[in-house]
Amino acid sequence: MTVTCVWPLGALLGEGPVWHDGALWFVDIKSDRIHRFDPANGDRRSWTTPPRPGFLAPRRSGGFIVGLKRGLHDFDPASGTFLLRQEVDADHPGNRLNDGFVDAAGRLWFGTMDDAGRAPTGSLWRYDARGLAMMDPGYRITNGPAMSPDGRTLYHVDTLGRTIYAFDVDAGGALSNRRLFATVARGYPDGPAVDAEGTLWCALYGGWGIDRFAPDGRLIGHVALPCAAVTKAAFGGPDRRTLYVTTARQELSPAALAEQPLAGGLFALPVAVPGLPQGVFG
Repeated sequence: MTVTCVWPLGALLGEGPVWHDGALWFVDIKSDRIHRFDPANGDRRSWTTPPRPGFLAPRRSGGFIVGLKRGLHDFDPASGTFLLRQEVDADHPGNRLNDGFVDAAGRLWFGTMDDAGRAPTGSLWRYDARGLAMMDPGYRITNGPAMSPDGRTLYHVDTLGRTIYAFDVDAGGALSNRRLFATVARGYPDGPAVDAEGTLWCALYGGWGIDRFAPDGRLIGHVALPCAAVTKAAFGGPDRRTLYVTTARQELSPAALAEQPLAGGLFALPVAVPGLPQGVFG
């Protein structure tokens, strides 16, 4: 697979790529930025955000929901404004929101984590028309979630535990039967994405690439990238056959940056199997 750096912007902690409205949107958590890349004309735009944008999710009514440090906010790209929608995890002021996903039913799933990555105060959450619900506690760093093509299995990542869990999902969004899906030996599992055949592509923080897992959890492939801290993958393009990948350069020494000058860039590679359609909240 030919991997191309389509935007060498040097993000400190690039994350949360989503394909929406003909462009790839993503965040830089540690630089407080939202970025938009249009592959049709190469246009690149950026917005300054309040502290710690962990993800953005398109809304059916327009604009995005953005997970910021203290909660869910509505973001209007035209004006660049943010409006608090829902406070999250008020009992844990050291937490922030980290990574999210909208399923085919329009429900938002996301994680919280200790901003220092030390205390197990993070949780997996669900947010929809019924409100906010905490679904699974006890994480130091959460990533994902992602969902199978039939919408019956949700995958969630315990990054520091080097573990990907699977849950059964019912029609109402209730979770049950948490179980081990896969463990990661090369680096730490970060953001996942699922393709139309149910293959899970998991970014590897410190692992120099992406691991691919079959629906039964078997490791079936690896895609190498020219930087160590690979944070999340998302399918995009008009046919969803381009895999976009965010990366990071935080905490790299001068020697490491010299070895991997494209760290923090946005990458793209063609894939044979398309991804699932991007979910829209609402």
